[in-house]
Amino acid sequence: MQAVILAGGKGTRLKPYTTILPKPLMPLGDLPILEIIIRQLKTSGVTDIVLAVGYLSELLRAYFGNGEKWGVNITYSYENEPLGTAAPLKLIQSLEDNFLVMNGDILANIDYNEFFRFHRESGSLCTIATYDKEVKIDLGVLDINENHELTNYTEKPKFTYSVSMGIYSFRKEAVDYIPKDAYFDFPELIKVMIRKNIPVKSYKFNGYWLDIGRQDDYAIALDEFEAHKSDFLK
Repeated sequence: MQAVILAGGKGTRLKPYTTILPKPLMPLGDLPILEIIIRQLKTSGVTDIVLAVGYLSELLRAYFGNGEKWGVNITYSYENEPLGTAAPLKLIQSLEDNFLVMNGDILANIDYNEFFRFHRESGSLCTIATYDKEVKIDLGVLDINENHELTNYTEKPKFTYSVSMGIYSFRKEAVDYIPKDAYFDFPELIKVMIRKNIPVKSYKFNGYWLDIGRQDDYAIALDEFEAHKSDFLK
């Protein structure tokens, strides 16, 4: 099983930490975020990992090398300028017929092998791991009609949305829909597939997931990893 990990971003929302460290090397406990992900992938049966790198790539390569320490084969795909989340796949020549893709800053206890099996059995060109995210509005929300009259008043409501976890499975043919030498993100790729009536599957995950993109999220991740380390590293 093959996985591509997107590790080329500048992590601007985590500055000043990411001024000197690429975001995937930010530590949780005594381990970088990306090492936790690589250990999880190894446990799930992934043997081949491609790191799509850019910003401070030399630090990532110095730490992870060829992956021998973790019993996996790690290779590197370099982008000379930011390409977004989907376009880096266009640079990788060694993609398998089906492969995983994920962000390099995720804390989750998903079973990647089960997710990959679901994708392959579905026959879909793309499967997205999804999570029900609760969003709280810390204000009173008003419903107002066309006559400027209030019809309802909801104090601090909560809404639940299905969100992308930043974890995907693709068939190799999906790369054909990514333009060459252009900035291109996954939302754009998914919208292209939807417009062309290409089925995109959802894999609903009910465990723990956190996108470590902001300083507040990083602080939560530090506490969660220390409190439940055995849930993330089997």
